[in-house]
Amino acid sequence: MKSGGGLLVLVLGALAAALVLLIVNHDTGRTFSMPNDDFASVAYLGVIGAVIAAGIVGSHRHIGELIRNLFLWGVIILALVAGWTWRDQLFDLGGDLVASLDPARPVVLVAGDNPEIALKKSLNGHFVTDAKVNGNSIRFMVDTGATTIALTYDDAMEAGIDPDSLQFVQPIMTANGMAMAASVRLDRVEIGPIVRRDLRATVAAEGKLEQSLLGMNFISSLTSFEMRRNEVILRD
Repeated sequence: MKSGGGLLVLVLGALAAALVLLIVNHDTGRTFSMPNDDFASVAYLGVIGAVIAAGIVGSHRHIGELIRNLFLWGVIILALVAGWTWRDQLFDLGGDLVASLDPARPVVLVAGDNPEIALKKSLNGHFVTDAKVNGNSIRFMVDTGATTIALTYDDAMEAGIDPDSLQFVQPIMTANGMAMAASVRLDRVEIGPIVRRDLRATVAAEGKLEQSLLGMNFISSLTSFEMRRNEVILRD
C-alpha cells in the first residue's frame, strides 16, 4: 500500500474512533476529561492536519488524483461537522427509530440528576415499558387506574419475591374481574435512569393478572407525568 493510502486508512480509523467515543459519552458530556465540544474541535483540527499531510505526501502524484483525494476529505469534514452540529436531533431520531422497533424500551430524553424518559405507544394502543424490579427485568403496562404497582405471580417470582411469604387476602379488581392479591414491598424499581426504592406493590394470585401494572404510587412520585397521543413523558 502506498504511504498516502496508508495515511488515509489510519486517519479514517481515528475519526471513526473519535465519533464512537462522542456517541458513547454523549450523556456524560465529557470525553477523556474534556467537554465533548472541545474534544470534537480537537478531532476536527486533526482532520484538517491530516488533509494537509495527505496533500504533502501525495504532492508527487498526478494532480487529478490529488484533487480527488482533497475533495473526498472535504466531504468527510463537512459530514462530521454537520453531524456534530445536529447531534441532538440525530440522537432524537435514533431514539425514535429504536422505539418504533421496540416500544417497550424507554427512550432517555434527558440524563443526569433530573432524568426524563419517553414511553412510546405499542401496537395494542397501550403504553408498556421494560423496567427492573429488584434488579430483574419486568415488563409493565402503564395504568393510571391502578393505585399501586401490581405484579403478576410469575413476574413476582422473577423479581425474587419469596412465594411462601405471600398471603392472598387483599381483593383487587382486574380486567377479568375480582381477584385476590398479596401486599409486598419492592426494594428497587428502575425505568431507565428513573429509580424508586421501597415501593408498596401487590402480587396477584397465580393466573389472575395477565400483565404487570405500573400504578399510581410510582407515577405520583414523579415531578411530572405527561400523556400525549403517541407517547408518555416521565420526568423525575
